[in-house]
Amino acid sequence: MRTPLLPLLLTLAMAACGDGESKAPQLTTVALERGDVQAQVTAGGTLQPLVTVQVGSQVSGRILSLEADFNSVVKKGDVVARIDPQQVEAVRRRASANVMAARGNLAKSQAALGEAQRQLRRAQELLPKGYVSQAEIDTLATGVEQAEADLAAQRGALAQAQAALSEAQVNLDNTVIRSPTDGVVVTRSVDVGQTVAASLQAPVLFTIAQDLQKMQVHTSVAESDVGQLKQGMDAEFSVDAYPGRKFRGRVSQVRVSPTTVQNVVTYDAVVDVENPALELKPGMTANVSFRTAEAKDVLKVANAALRFKAPQDWIDAARAARGKAAGDNGTEPAAAAGDGARRARDGSVKRIWRQPAGGGLPVPVPVRVGVSDGSVSEITPLHGELAEGEQIITGIKGGSGDTAKSKAPTPPGPF
Repeated sequence: MRTPLLPLLLTLAMAACGDGESKAPQLTTVALERGDVQAQVTAGGTLQPLVTVQVGSQVSGRILSLEADFNSVVKKGDVVARIDPQQVEAVRRRASANVMAARGNLAKSQAALGEAQRQLRRAQELLPKGYVSQAEIDTLATGVEQAEADLAAQRGALAQAQAALSEAQVNLDNTVIRSPTDGVVVTRSVDVGQTVAASLQAPVLFTIAQDLQKMQVHTSVAESDVGQLKQGMDAEFSVDAYPGRKFRGRVSQVRVSPTTVQNVVTYDAVVDVENPALELKPGMTANVSFRTAEAKDVLKVANAALRFKAPQDWIDAARAARGKAAGDNGTEPAAAAGDGARRARDGSVKRIWRQPAGGGLPVPVPVRVGVSDGSVSEITPLHGELAEGEQIITGIKGGSGDTAKSKAPTPPGPF
């Protein structure tokens, strides 16, 4: 007798479902490793010269010539630009004429004073003989005083004229723009024929980097990380111009002035960098890493193992085994529970699950977490031993222990 096709298919499907439910869970593990772990803070930054000087013009006028350009190497005192001196020269000539006029007026006042003094002396000689009166003597004395005052005023006018001439000469000298320092021209902001106005502030003509062999990286460090940075700390950075290369520097300053952009607060950590080959250029974007802590030759495990949450049946089995072990050793269960609670309150204490080499139920191991680089962390077991190469569980799939299906909450901290 032939079996109907539909019931046979249903039977096979049910058997397949039954086999899928009975499959054992699949564990994902990582091996414990021994090595170095470095904790780092990362930030973006920009390369800048150690010292930059803006060269401006103190006088207004038309740019007559430019003696320097981008990338020009200049020495202190070198001429970098000239401003048309015609207008300033006219002002200087007018000031010089005013000085000559003031000197003439001064000489005239000196002559007037001398004449007034002579008339007074002659009158004083004639007074005893009765040829002049005392009133005439007083009038002549007043004339002498007025001549002395006029002479003092003319001396002041001469000093003013000389000061104006000196100012005009300074302005004339300033039509020749000179470099205030040794360095390299990194910016030129004017062209020949352009008119600059220095009425309100000095217009910037050039920007000179004093020494490109010494550079700085100005970084924007998040406020959550700035507490880990200290002056003198080593830093490492890369730039897009040289992929695969690492440059080293040292933190010279963590500035306390905050920068707030869209409610995000950052601080400027300044990194000093040597640039003897002039490979690094101003304005380059740098990706900076600050080494804040380091642990050498320690056990380390992937952070996924520290985040793993075991199924509730594993936890119950581990608690039962712990209670049995405590009873066999004569340890009070309450004391063991109190010890576990204290560990749970310690934020640096976590729990990892070790897969026994011979199979069987995974074993929880409380560990103290040390230095972390974001992907792996230093661990120290709180009791027992962990060996390099042991398999630590990072995930579980399938079966009754699937972490995605487990609804029971996992208590924090170790047992």
